[in-house]
This record gives sequence, C-alpha cells and structure tokens, in this order.
Amino acid sequence: MKIFEDPSIDRRFGRMQWRMLIATMIGYTLFYFMRKNFSFAMPGLQQDCGISKSMLGNFLFWGGIVYGLSKFLNGIVGDRVNPKKMLCFGLLACTIVNVAFGFVPQIAALFAGDAQVLWQSDGGVQAMAWTFGILLVVNQFFQGTGFPPCAKLIAFWIPPKELATKMSVWNTSHSIGGGLVAKICGVIMGLGAIGAANQGVGMWRWCFWATAILGALGIVLMLALLPGTPKDEGLPDLPGTEAKVESGEGAGGGSSALKMVFLNPVIWMLGFINFTINAVRALVADWGPTMLQEAKGLDSSETGTVIMLFEFAGIAGMLFAGWATDRLFGGRAPRLCLFLMALAAALLAGFWVLPAGFAGAAALCFSGFCLYGPQALTGVTATNMATKRFAGTAIGFISLFSYVGVSVAGKVCGNLAQSSGGWRLPVVVMVATGAVGAVLFACLWCTRADAYGE
Repeated sequence: MKIFEDPSIDRRFGRMQWRMLIATMIGYTLFYFMRKNFSFAMPGLQQDCGISKSMLGNFLFWGGIVYGLSKFLNGIVGDRVNPKKMLCFGLLACTIVNVAFGFVPQIAALFAGDAQVLWQSDGGVQAMAWTFGILLVVNQFFQGTGFPPCAKLIAFWIPPKELATKMSVWNTSHSIGGGLVAKICGVIMGLGAIGAANQGVGMWRWCFWATAILGALGIVLMLALLPGTPKDEGLPDLPGTEAKVESGEGAGGGSSALKMVFLNPVIWMLGFINFTINAVRALVADWGPTMLQEAKGLDSSETGTVIMLFEFAGIAGMLFAGWATDRLFGGRAPRLCLFLMALAAALLAGFWVLPAGFAGAAALCFSGFCLYGPQALTGVTATNMATKRFAGTAIGFISLFSYVGVSVAGKVCGNLAQSSGGWRLPVVVMVATGAVGAVLFACLWCTRADAYGE
C-alpha cells in the first residue's frame, strides 16, 4: 500500500516499517521466553522443591496483578519516553532476574540458615517459596516494560487501515515465544526424571538460565536493529494522523487522555473482554503443562509439543483474524471476535471430553487458533479508538484487566485443582468465562472502526 506521494520517502518508510515490525517481534518474543518459562519449571518446583499447587497459584496471582499494573503504568510512561531505551532496559532487568531464579535454593539458604536441611524442612520449603514468589513479582514488573514501547512504535509506523493485519502479524510474537519456549523447556525438563537420585534434579534451573542467555543476546540485537519513531528516523508522520496528535499536545494532553481512554466506554468494555480472554488463556499457558501431565497422562516432552502446537495454531489464528478484520469486516474487529470467542469456548470443552491423544490435542490447538485472534484484535481496537497519541496508555489500561484475569485464573485454577483433586472443575469454569467473553464482544457490534475521523 502506497503511503506517501514521494517514491523515495515511501520506499524508505516501508523498509523502516518492516524493520520496526521484525525487531519488536524479536524483542517481545524474548520477553515471552523469560515470562512463560516459569510455567514449565513448575512441575519441577513441585517435585524437586516441595512447593505445592496452592503456593504456585498464589505466585501466579500476585505476579499477574503486578504485571497488569506494570503494563498500565508503563503504558503511560511509554507514550512519553524513548521506546528503544525502554525495551532494552526491560530486557536487561528480566535477564538478571531469570539468572537469579536458578539460584533460588542458594538465595533461600541465606535466610533459612542451614543449606543442608533446606530441602527437608517446612521452613526451608517456605523460604524457597517466598524467594520464588518475590523474584516472580519483580520479573513480572519488568515484563511490563516490554509491550508499551512496541505498541507506541506500531501506532506511529502503521496506518490505521492496515493496523489489524500488521499488528496481528506482530502479535504472533506471543505465540512464537510461547511455542518455542514450550519446546525448549519441555526438552530441558524431559532430560531426566525429576527427583531421581542421579539425573534430572534441578533441571528446572535451566528453564531460566537458557532463556536468560537468549535475553542477553537479544539486548545486543535490539540496540543494533530497533528504530525510533518516524520523526527520530528523519521521516514524516503517517498522513491523516497528524491533527489528532497535535490536539493532544500541551495543556490539553491530560484532558484528551481522560476522554480518549479513561472515560471511553469502548476502552472499558475491551478491558472486561481482555479479562475473559486472558483468564481462559491462562489455563493453558500457565497450568497447561501440569494439567496435561496429570489429567491426560502426557510426559514432559509430549506436553511441550502440545503447548507449542497450541501456540503455533494461535499464530495462524491471529494472522487470519487480522486479515479478515481489514478485508471482510471493514476494520470492525469485535464482529469477528464474537464468533471466534464462542468457538474457542466450545473447543476447550471438546478438549476435556475427548480422550487423550490426537482428538483431544487437536481440539486444544484449534481453541488456540480461535482464542489468539480476539486477544490480538482487542489491542488493535484500543489503538484505533485511542489514536496513536494514547496507544500505549490505552493498551496499558486494557492490559491491566488482562492480567487481573491471568492472576485470578492462576489462583482459581490452582486452588480448584488442589481442592477437587482434578482438572475438570477448572476447565468448566474457564469454558464459562469464554462464553461470557463472546457475549461482551456482541455488545461492541456497532462500534466504529477508528476515532481518527472525529
């Protein structure tokens, strides 16, 4: 699509646009590596360290709350600071914390007093649990610095009429990261029997260390590859978006943010929808490895493969949803999301009732296809409704709801699985949550495509 009349500017803008897209995808994938690895380490933390499902559920609850708050606060900051510096700083902080994860027993021993009995006493287990919990919360806070700079750059480089398609391409970084880390950590955890006398003990450490090494390499790559805004690169702003930016400048900026984001009923509805989407996704993304092993009898490597395929099906779903929104629905994403969310809930129910094997795994993977499209398109809708001036703030705000959903689902699923002795009840609750999400999308059926024409 031609953006500028001057061919040389148009060509250079197009090249920089794709460079931005690829660089931010790589950067956010690395953030995902250093966040989702915890889920694959959890079976090892239970068996090797004696940490219970309830404890792990509490970790996920508070970590999700902190991540949502961080994403919201950093969304506001991200609209005002250099995106390249912000993203690289966040990657560095997460890399350091992930290295520390692997040394939790040693760190906990400093507080427990006696490293020799750390594994054998309730006090030792509590010391390790608290250490893991604190580090998880710190990691989740710095994880919140990853998305806002990416959202800002996307809003400045991609025209509104192409946003659903290209932002859906960008959103595949979620599933690429989730899928690759599933396989990497699944292989690592499958190298030996967890808790065996001579092998496998402590393999969970390498779920953190391996991804930290990749994170460190990614910082160097981002410093070399990631561009700034078009203005930073000596290029003009996107046509048709300049006036809206100017109207938000100066003394009116705060009041405009209030109107475009915090008093916007569409943004609030997208927040409630994000709660439901991410609650359902948390069942698979956070508890999936444990659930598949305990309820379906899969081993670590098989579990990693299924979760990887779930995430890769999500990639296809996001690409389809972005294309269909721009080409078939005139940019009105909620209309498509209504059908996808309802189908995701139905397929998750099918996964549970079908026997372990190909049929059940296929249902779970196709639920990922349907679920990740709506997840990507809520961000697209929020960006178009808040305009590029307040894209980071709007996405940060709806992300606050997202990770309240993740937190609640992490805690509820862990506690229900622990108290009921199985995974049937958590799955039923998440299927119902997905159905509520479909109803909320129906409430946005008449929402316009964007707010640039106001």
